[in-house]
Amino acid sequence: MHPYRSVLFVPAHKPEWVTKAIASGADAVVLDLEDSVPADRKAEARGLVADTVGRAREAGHEVGLFVRPNALDTGLAGTDLEAAVCPGLTGLFVPKVRDRDDVLRWETLVDWFELRNILELRDGLEPSNGAAAGSALELIVPVEMVEAIQNCREIAGASPRVGAMIGPTAEHADIARAVGYRWSREGTETLYLRSRILLACREYGLHALTGLWEDLSDLDGLKAFADYGLQLGFRGQIAIHPSHVSTINEVFSPTPEEIEFREGLVAAFEEASARGDGAVRYRGIHIDKAHADTAREWLAHARRVTGRA
Repeated sequence: MHPYRSVLFVPAHKPEWVTKAIASGADAVVLDLEDSVPADRKAEARGLVADTVGRAREAGHEVGLFVRPNALDTGLAGTDLEAAVCPGLTGLFVPKVRDRDDVLRWETLVDWFELRNILELRDGLEPSNGAAAGSALELIVPVEMVEAIQNCREIAGASPRVGAMIGPTAEHADIARAVGYRWSREGTETLYLRSRILLACREYGLHALTGLWEDLSDLDGLKAFADYGLQLGFRGQIAIHPSHVSTINEVFSPTPEEIEFREGLVAAFEEASARGDGAVRYRGIHIDKAHADTAREWLAHARRVTGRA
C-alpha cells in the first residue's frame, strides 16, 4: 500500500465535501457509509459513491479513494459493496473486524464485486477466471474491538488485500468503550494497544497508521500527538477534518535535513566499506552495516512519500 500520511473521512452522502477534502492535501479520502451517515440516508449515500469516485478520477485526482461500508453484522455490507466497488476505487476501509475469519468474509465479498464491477468491465473476464487476478482493491483495517487487538497478528496476515492497520487511540469512539480506558493527551493508556498493532504491521509489511485526534481546534495537541505516533514507528494518521491534514502531512513527511543526513550516512559507509572498513565515524556517531541498511530502508520510504520512488 502507498504510504499515505493522511487519511481523511468524508460522509458519502455529502459528495461536495470530497472536493474540499482533496484540496486540503489529504493523501487518501474515505467515503464513509457507516457512522457518519444517518440510517435514513444510507441508501442515498451508497448510490452516490460511484459517481463521486468517477468525478474525482475524471478531474485527474490521484488521491487514494476508499469506502467504509457498514459492518458485516449489519446485513448492509453486501449492498454497500455492490454499489460502491467501482472503477477508480482504491480500496475498502473495513469496520468492526474481530479476527481472521472476518477478514476472509470481507475478502470474499470484495473478490466477487471487484470481478463483477471492475475487472469484467475492464477486461471482459468471466467469473470462472477467479477474482485473484490483480487483487487490486486493498483493505485498511481499523482496530476498534478487543477481539481485534487480541487477534491483530492473524488479521495482519489473513489476506494479501490487507494493506494497512490502524493503532487505536480515540477518546470517544468504539475502542474507548470496548477497552474502558480514560483518554489522556499523552496517550499512555493506548500505548500497549497501538504497539501491538504496530508490530503486527511490521511483521507483515503493512502500512501502520495511528488513530485520530478528535479536538478540531487544538492543532498544537494534534501536532504533538502525530509526532508521538511517528516516534513510535507509525507512518501516517487518520483525520476527520480538513484542517488537520496539513499538520499531519508535515509531521509524517521527511525533511530535507533528514534525507541529507541519511544519504550522507549511506555514502560514508559505502566509502568506508570500499576501503575495507566495516565501521566508520560519521558526524560524531559510530556507523556500520546495520546503520546503513536502516538508512537505506528509511530513504526508500521517504522516496515513496515524496513521489521520488
